[in-house]
Amino acid sequence: MMLQHYIFQRQRQLAESKMDFYTPMGIHVYFKDPIENKEVDAERVIARVEGRLPEHLLNEVEMVIFGYFDEFIDRQLNAFYEGGTLYITPDQSSEDDLFDDIIHEISHSLESPHGALIYHDKKIEQEFLNKRMHLHKILWELGYKLPENVFLEPEYNKEFDMFLLDKVGYDKLSIVTQGVFINPYAATSLREYFATGFTEYFLDSNHSHLKQVSPQLYRKLLLLQDPEKLDSE
Repeated sequence: MMLQHYIFQRQRQLAESKMDFYTPMGIHVYFKDPIENKEVDAERVIARVEGRLPEHLLNEVEMVIFGYFDEFIDRQLNAFYEGGTLYITPDQSSEDDLFDDIIHEISHSLESPHGALIYHDKKIEQEFLNKRMHLHKILWELGYKLPENVFLEPEYNKEFDMFLLDKVGYDKLSIVTQGVFINPYAATSLREYFATGFTEYFLDSNHSHLKQVSPQLYRKLLLLQDPEKLDSE
């Protein structure tokens, strides 16, 4: 009887944890698979997201789906954005990690509608490539050899990604990128440089670190959030 009671309770918990809902801004949140960590309240986290970001930066997001998808394995991701939907892994260690994942993927939803503002003048691309060349010099001196032209490619390059992940390792990369990139993942591509900066901007309201490390990116994010703020800088 105790086992049957446990199974019944567990099934009820899973059913309840998979109840979808709509946010105050009309985003549909659907649970393909439940969040196993019961200390993570998705509704509370998404309310926090909607409270932190200006409404116009959420316009592209129509739906959030929690579930396990092949892309997470194939692309070594725990979240991705596609066609108005955020796909998020249910494997979340904390609400802060979930908040980080959602903010990061929202940034990718903005690249199409605001691409001209973000990338057209190439200011953040040049800032990114300057940092890449600095990273190339440091890694070369440490014995990690990869041609310079690979560091000058702003788009995602799987060879480069695997070089950073497997050859250098993120522990060492965290050390050599201090004061150069916001975090090691920002060195992966121009798009991730923007996304990590966007995430940092809304995680840390002080902005001092971002402003010091990536000033051009900071100004773009300031403009993206509120054009009038740039005039006061």
